[in-house]
Amino acid sequence: MEVILLERVAKLGQMGEVVRVKDGFARNYLLPKGKALRATDANRSKFEGMKVDLQAKNVETKAEADKIGSKLNGKSFPVIRQASETGQLYGSVSPRDLAALLSENGFEVDRSQIALNVPIKTIGQHKVPVHLHPEVEVTVTVNVARSADEAERLARGENVTVRREGGEEAEEAEEAQAAVTAAEKFFEPGAGEAKPEADEAAAEEPAKP
Repeated sequence: MEVILLERVAKLGQMGEVVRVKDGFARNYLLPKGKALRATDANRSKFEGMKVDLQAKNVETKAEADKIGSKLNGKSFPVIRQASETGQLYGSVSPRDLAALLSENGFEVDRSQIALNVPIKTIGQHKVPVHLHPEVEVTVTVNVARSADEAERLARGENVTVRREGGEEAEEAEEAQAAVTAAEKFFEPGAGEAKPEADEAAAEEPAKP
């Protein structure tokens, strides 16, 4: 299907360009979202009448996006989730979750603007692009942790999963060493020598009549 773009669309083209796209993409995304019109003769004429207003609106919305982006770009947001010792989440962090998180922090962002193709499923710091406008993209860091303390450690660059695994290994090693030490004390070298000496003394003593 050929469509007329009503705004810049990444990997497709600029406002006013006529491009060919898959029918499903046009019907399910471009047309219902108001990002394009079918490239008919009637719509070509319609676009020419809309062009000035669309350009003015684009300038306005881009300026607003730039303003928000200057405050949002590079910011880090902690997200507390339950997870296993290996760092695997019992669930996930979705674009809907991130949109709600940003809104709670004063940034009105729609989930469709969160460029997260696959939900976050592990502990750690994750870079997530946010498309505030067709011409404005910023990146935020989502700091997923099991607690506020762990989030702070992640922010300092610590690998909490590795540290936890290492701690368990060290603890197991200490327990094993303690067991060996206890066994050595139980079987002290001199402990079994007393009996032979006693037997020798008994043998040297004259037998009683």
